[in-house]
Amino acid sequence: MGKKMGRRVLSSLTITAMTVVALLASTGCGMSENTPAGESKSTVQNVARTKSETDILRTNMISEPDSLDPWKSAASDTSAVMQNVFEGLLRYDTDAKILPGLAQSWNLSDDRLTYTFQLNKGVKFHNDHDLTAEDVVYTYQHLAGLDGNKAVAVRYSQIAAVKAINDYEVAITLKKPSAQFPALAAMGMILPKGYDKQAEHPIGTGPYKFVSYTPGQKIVLAKNEAYFDQTRAAKIPKVEIHVIHDQATVISALQSGQLDLARLMSFNSLDVLNKDFNIMKSPSNMVQLLGLNNSVTPLNKLEVRQAINYAIDKKAVIDGVFSGFATELHSNFSPVMKEYYNERLDAYYPYDPEKAKDLLQKAGLLNGFTLNIKVPSNYTMHMDAAQIIAEQLSAVGIKAKIIPVEWATWLEEVNSKANYEATIISLTGKLDPADVLGRFSTSYKRNFTKFRNKEFDELIDRASTESDNEKRVEMYRECQEILAKEAGSVFICDPNIVMAVRKDIQGYKFYPVSFLDLAAISYAGK
Repeated sequence: MGKKMGRRVLSSLTITAMTVVALLASTGCGMSENTPAGESKSTVQNVARTKSETDILRTNMISEPDSLDPWKSAASDTSAVMQNVFEGLLRYDTDAKILPGLAQSWNLSDDRLTYTFQLNKGVKFHNDHDLTAEDVVYTYQHLAGLDGNKAVAVRYSQIAAVKAINDYEVAITLKKPSAQFPALAAMGMILPKGYDKQAEHPIGTGPYKFVSYTPGQKIVLAKNEAYFDQTRAAKIPKVEIHVIHDQATVISALQSGQLDLARLMSFNSLDVLNKDFNIMKSPSNMVQLLGLNNSVTPLNKLEVRQAINYAIDKKAVIDGVFSGFATELHSNFSPVMKEYYNERLDAYYPYDPEKAKDLLQKAGLLNGFTLNIKVPSNYTMHMDAAQIIAEQLSAVGIKAKIIPVEWATWLEEVNSKANYEATIISLTGKLDPADVLGRFSTSYKRNFTKFRNKEFDELIDRASTESDNEKRVEMYRECQEILAKEAGSVFICDPNIVMAVRKDIQGYKFYPVSFLDLAAISYAGK
């Protein structure tokens, strides 16, 4: 295979695996007449890398970016990439430990209300603007709605005041003590004051700078040569993140050398990659769920939601969709966060279709009902899970109708407006359990399940201010128990993250939240 072809650019989100194979065949760089059907020659390790070829890294993201502006983005895929561009006052490591970020240190007042951050000096935004306390004040006043606008998210409304003590020291005062604020400060949200074109051309302080975004194709990033912390500086000059949601296309692109590492959406093609790629796996701190809108009939009845839980064989979903690479769940919490995980809920809803039928009968639905399930069509694992779940629901008399929708439509209709009955989606993990479980609190703006429980809300509020960690842990475990008992949704599993990484690439890391740490990645010997 020729060197140039091995670095060919993927041209479109809609490109199919057949198109890739046809392209390779027509240029004599892919499958030959002597290659058996369904196989391809090794094209990665046999290509000698020139300097220019190791100056670029190509990977994938599954969904189209929802917004390049971090203050407006809600999608985990987008965040995973753009956290290389934007940074927070603090950061986190692979064990979720909070570390210094743009702030070199911080302290908490005796009344536990004021966090004071000492900023690193010499930090520059990608437009050559020096980071000062003024930028941090601008950022947090906007996030908290202290500039006359509405708070960007409920979690920021806990901020009462932001003050610059001097050019490199900032005090953030909260309305009440919050054990979760350091995790919030680790989110990449610091933007330069006075710049209002983030959605078109993002400007942050991160180890990578934004270069371009072509809708339906790719995001391009370049190394930030002026990055303030050389121990965490980027090693590869240029990165392309291609938007590809089709598994066959990803596999073909890896085999042809068009991608260097990629997240896989299913696990039935791993064998064809083993020669040239390391297959890396890790729990993802994610919850795949059949989200139920608790406010619509008949899902507003507890017995109906419980019946749906008993009707679903989660192991069949895990085996059929994830080839067994997932952990069965019974509440909205992953065992990756083992300190807070409630083991008492293991096997809370065993697969029991007869019990499901009995509960439907008690709810007055002897003849079942029709359930519309809106599923984002770009996520293969959700579409596949929907097919299995629809068959299982049919066995107890529930007629499931799968409605595929575009990702942008899902964000608008389901996530924002709760205009749906049921959905299949994955909720990404966070650094703090309040951000994970708080999605089901009444006060959460995007509580699309419309779960309502007074005791749950009170526990979430109390835990967020509790200084005794043991008590805080137990409160979050109780929250998980309430979600299970009330059958807020069907919590299916925590899928593994499975990455195919070229064998000459080193430094890839898994994090407890969605973050593709590009700066840590390099080619061997570089």
